[in-house]
Formats: sequence, C-alpha cells, structure tokens
Amino acid sequence: MVTAMNENPNAAPAAGEASTEAVVRVSGLTKIFKDFWHRPKAKAVNNVSFEIRRGEVFGLLGPNGSGKSTTIKMLLGLLKPTAGLIQVFGRSPRDVRMKARIGYLPEESYLYKYLDSEETLDFFGNLFGLDAKERHKRTEQLLDMVGLKRVQMRTVGEFSKGMQRRIGLAQALINDPDLVILDEPTAGMDPIGCREIKDLILTLAQRGKTVILSSHLLSDVEDVCDRAVIYYGGKIQAYGELKDLLVERDTVRITMPVLPQEKMKYILDVIRADVAADRVQVDNPTQNLENYFLNIVKRARQSEDTSGATSGNQVAEYLRGNEPVKSAIDKKIERLTAAKVEPVAVAVAPKPEDKVDQKRLATLTSAKPTADTTPAAAKPDAVVDAAKANAKLSSLLGGDKKQP
Repeated sequence: MVTAMNENPNAAPAAGEASTEAVVRVSGLTKIFKDFWHRPKAKAVNNVSFEIRRGEVFGLLGPNGSGKSTTIKMLLGLLKPTAGLIQVFGRSPRDVRMKARIGYLPEESYLYKYLDSEETLDFFGNLFGLDAKERHKRTEQLLDMVGLKRVQMRTVGEFSKGMQRRIGLAQALINDPDLVILDEPTAGMDPIGCREIKDLILTLAQRGKTVILSSHLLSDVEDVCDRAVIYYGGKIQAYGELKDLLVERDTVRITMPVLPQEKMKYILDVIRADVAADRVQVDNPTQNLENYFLNIVKRARQSEDTSGATSGNQVAEYLRGNEPVKSAIDKKIERLTAAKVEPVAVAVAPKPEDKVDQKRLATLTSAKPTADTTPAAAKPDAVVDAAKANAKLSSLLGGDKKQP
C-alpha cells in the first residue's frame, strides 16, 4: 500500500522551503529487463510515479535490488524506460542539453587512477567547457572543501575509499549543477566527512539546487531530506514528507529542566492518574554518537595534526553563490547540435607552455598527422587545452615522457 501526503501544489513555499516548481517528473515509469530471446526477465521498476521540486533534498530509499539504481540510470538517460514518462527540467533525460545541468556521484567512483586530484578536476572541468582560469579557481575551492588540499599531488589510485568518495564528490560539483544525484555519498567516510557532506547538501538546497540522495544510512537521510520515496519490489511503498511519515501520533514527549524531587513526583502522580504507569517513562535526554564524536575530534584538532583528509572546511565559494558562475557549455552544445557549424577562430596570444605538437596529438587520437598551417595565435583556447590534456594523460598512462 502506498502512503502519500495530500499537498497543495499551488501553495507558496515558506522561507527556506523548496519551491513547487518540478525539476523531475516521473509518471507510470516501468523498466523490464529481457533475456537474449527478448523474454521478460525482471521488472526492476513497476509503474512508479513521483515528483521532485526545485530546492528540495529528495530521498530515494529501499533495500538492495528494489529499483533505486535503475531509476537513477533512467533519470540520467543511461537506460530507456520500457513504459511511462520521465522528464528532467521539462525535457527528456536523453537530451544532451540536460547533461550540463546535472552532477552525478555514482556508488563507485570511476576515475583515472594515474591522475592526481588537481588533474582529475581540471580534466572534468574541461569536458564542461570551463576556461582555464575558472577551472583552476573551482579546483582550488573544491579540494579545500573536501579536505584533499594537502594530498592533491597524490594520484587517485593511491586514495582510500573515503578519499575517493571525496574527490568523486568534487568531480560531481565542478560544473555547479542544478540537479545533484548522490548515490551513497558517505560510503567509506569518517563521521566528520559525513557531517560535512550533509552540511554541503543543505547549502546546495538553500541555493535552490535539487539534490537526490540514495543511501542506506537512514540517519543521514533523516538529517537532510525534505521528502522521500521508499521502494520495495520495484514499487513505491511510501511517499511523502519525512516529518509526516515518521511522526508517532499516539504518543507525546515533554522535555523540561530538572525539577526538585517533590515537584517531579507531583507531576508524575497527576499524569499517572489518567495514564497507566507502565506507559510513562522518565529519563535524561542524550546526544547522539555523531555529535559526541565530533566534539571529541574538535578538541583534539586544537593540539594534534593529521596526515589524512582534513575537516572543518567551508563549502566552495562558487557553490555558495557569492559570485556569478560563467561557463561556455551552453554555447558549445548549441554549436554541436546546430544543423550547420561554421569554424570559429579566436586570436589569442600563445603562452610558451601552450605550444602543441600536432604530430603527437594526431597519433594519440588515432588520426593521420596532417600539416597545420594555422598560426598558433589563431587557434581557439579549447583546442590548445584539449591537446594539453590528451598529451598529459597519455604520458601518465605510459606514453611518451616528453612534455608537449
């Protein structure tokens, strides 16, 4: 049975609450996997419908094999639904223009293990069409935010799982996405890292960004999510506001300062006159283990140093929205999807380090080398940056050791 909350979609959001504007719409979504002979093998998602609003943190919950990962892959356009409707920003998730507005952290980070942290973020920033200056600024801020500033020269292949999750999170945010999909973001992280990721998620939501959180750590989901959907067997079993789904309406809890013994006895006698004695419990409130742990580490950090990932870092400045974000990705997508593309040459004074060995670049891209008569000053920055990235990646993977 599906539990759903009755909500007014036209109600104006209060301060700090999510907008009623739908970023993701799913209606009757079904995905059936078939075998080699095209016979139905498994119905991973079965007639699912929900809506995710702008500026909210939405929990996607369920046990293993319940259909969460399949739903995420359809939201990303990696899988085609068997039936039903799915829209992201009002378009099909397979629309290439939607990709630039999405940040995705998969359950397992798939990164180039021979690149260091700075090179990894620079590589992905280049894929989104960010200029070199913007890539460098965001890389510095993200590495500081995820606590990898001190180990930025170590290759990703040397990182522990928790550190790989940190660099994976930075990679998912390099394009300042409007929709962030996080699949088990705190897996392998220490309690400090978990708290910082939760703070980051709340900061993103305050900026009007939408976050989809899939996690088996339900305490993390409870701390940050506004609404959630719970899957089982490919179907939605519960859906609504977390505060409404979790409330126990048949009990009341009263918290007050410690009273003198005679006054406490008087209050309990009054309550027990109407309620069975075994239903009244009196105890002292306790803080949760996470808060206790963080307080201990905070005190230790004042006198001790660490060679691992650091904590207590602020959210990257560009993610907080303190300055306008500029990106050339929209222009590049328009050029790629246009019916006719005209070459564009931009006159840029070359730097000594920007000279490119065209013969080597052609070899790396499996193309025949051709004579290049275009002056270096007339080559677009994007071509030069792409050549540098390809040459550096090749040398790290065991190719020619000479610098371009």
